[in-house]
Amino acid sequence: MSRFQYFVAASLDGFIATAHDDLTWLLQFDGFDGGQDSYDTFMEGVGCIVMGGETYAWLMKHEPGKWPYPSTPCYVFTRHEHTAPAGSDVTFVRGPVREFVQDFKDDAGGKNVWVVGGGNLAAQFAAAGYLDELILSVIPVVLGDGKRLLPLEGPTAPLELTASRTMGRGVVELRYNLNPADTAG
Repeated sequence: MSRFQYFVAASLDGFIATAHDDLTWLLQFDGFDGGQDSYDTFMEGVGCIVMGGETYAWLMKHEPGKWPYPSTPCYVFTRHEHTAPAGSDVTFVRGPVREFVQDFKDDAGGKNVWVVGGGNLAAQFAAAGYLDELILSVIPVVLGDGKRLLPLEGPTAPLELTASRTMGRGVVELRYNLNPADTAG
């Protein structure tokens, strides 16, 4: 059964990017011990990707001509007109996330759906009750301000910590179920 997962890195103070979408603070940690293994293992279980328009635009600006997910169906929530990269399986959509949930599950083919981000899109999934798991790499940097990890209105119910591990350069990976009652069995 497909799960909706938010696999993301954030600063110690809970930001996924600076206010101007600068990721230099994060990119300096590329190649840390355990990071690539964690990503590769995660991606083995991903059958569909969902991202926001700002995340898509950032990828297109910083990876021109190189689509990082060529064999995975990807949906982009956007109000702007974009062109899909050659060789990609990208669909542009508008509207509430709940209208597309079954499409994401169908395209995932029994694997999981990765809600890449940004935080606003992940918060829409969480608020609608569709975000199942948060896999958070806490990066040992304090930004002070920026784009929040999960900008929800008010507090959530307690999350269930399912795993934690320390990786290289002081990075800690935390795994939480957002809907713990749904996984009880």
